[in-house]
Amino acid sequence: MFKREKGDNVDRLNGIAKTIVNHSLKIKENDCVLIKTYSDKTMPLVVELIDEIASKNACAFVKMTNEEIEAKLINTTNDKRLLHIANEARYEVENYDCFISIFYNTNDYTNKNVNVEIKKKIDEVKKEYDDIRINKKRWVLLNYPSHLDAYKAKMTNEEFLNYSLNAMNEDYAKMYNDMQPLVKLMERTDKVRIIGPNTDINFSIKDIPVVPCAGECNIPDGEVFTAPVRESVNGIITYNTPSPYRGFVFNDICLEFENGKIIKATASNNQEMLDEIFNTDEGARYIGEFSLGLNPKITKPMGDILFDEKIIGSLHFTPGKCYDDAPNGNVSNIHWDLVLIQKDEYGGGEIYFDDVLIRKDGVFVLEELKHLNYDLS
Repeated sequence: MFKREKGDNVDRLNGIAKTIVNHSLKIKENDCVLIKTYSDKTMPLVVELIDEIASKNACAFVKMTNEEIEAKLINTTNDKRLLHIANEARYEVENYDCFISIFYNTNDYTNKNVNVEIKKKIDEVKKEYDDIRINKKRWVLLNYPSHLDAYKAKMTNEEFLNYSLNAMNEDYAKMYNDMQPLVKLMERTDKVRIIGPNTDINFSIKDIPVVPCAGECNIPDGEVFTAPVRESVNGIITYNTPSPYRGFVFNDICLEFENGKIIKATASNNQEMLDEIFNTDEGARYIGEFSLGLNPKITKPMGDILFDEKIIGSLHFTPGKCYDDAPNGNVSNIHWDLVLIQKDEYGGGEIYFDDVLIRKDGVFVLEELKHLNYDLS
């Protein structure tokens, strides 16, 4: 019999469940909600979600797998299995109203030996339905705190559990209101310039929608994103956080752009795989998202993109497909959020909107944005 967590932990897990059901997904009566989880370690949260979904007189369904099984299945995929994958993806978007994905990190290198060509075929047969899920359905994803996450964050397991649950339980209604002056500023901005160590890049965000993210799709959350005009990006950017992707961990990624296209990409390791990723398709060499991280409870990188892209004082500049909410026309099978932290202890940096300095060393300098510094100022 499953045993519930006790004390403060169960209260915070219940708070996360309430946020997901009521704020993120706005679940209503008779909604069908699919919960996908990648470890039985996430059951304390799954139980809270089931109860909260039931309280809305909605229906919860649970599918569980793990990363190693998924990697094995990818490598054993033939044409018959591809057909079933497509049919299952179609069935899900046709029969479920909401999706909750709960990941649990155990090994950044699990997918290291996944057959890239097979993975491309799987992505292709699912693309139509994944686009529906992302752009037409209600969804949320999170990473349940794991021992690997604690190790990467250089914390004890208990310290990281507290750190992550506190970040997930941020006051998202307040966060949304706090974001509005930044949203309005970005909506009237044309030129953006980013300067930092081995970084000097410029682009336009003119007439691209700006989206505040405050707990609607990610837990934890805290970013405001848009996209560059596709061919407007010129210059060089060097990221300073480790980035796991496709079973490899990349460090010190540096991208050079000319008229929107990545013309040179380097990293301090795994160069061959880096080249392979950016050769996935034409859109892989263009940017689909530009975003500023704003969560005051996420302060350091840990090689987990769902946390790292929300780091206060950071930005991410994302090769690959754009979102329908902020379209710039870029289409790709990849969407790789690469993070640059601009706080002073990470090398600093500046962001200019239409030649006006708006953030220096991760701290907003405009009066109407200073409240977004929280305890950094």
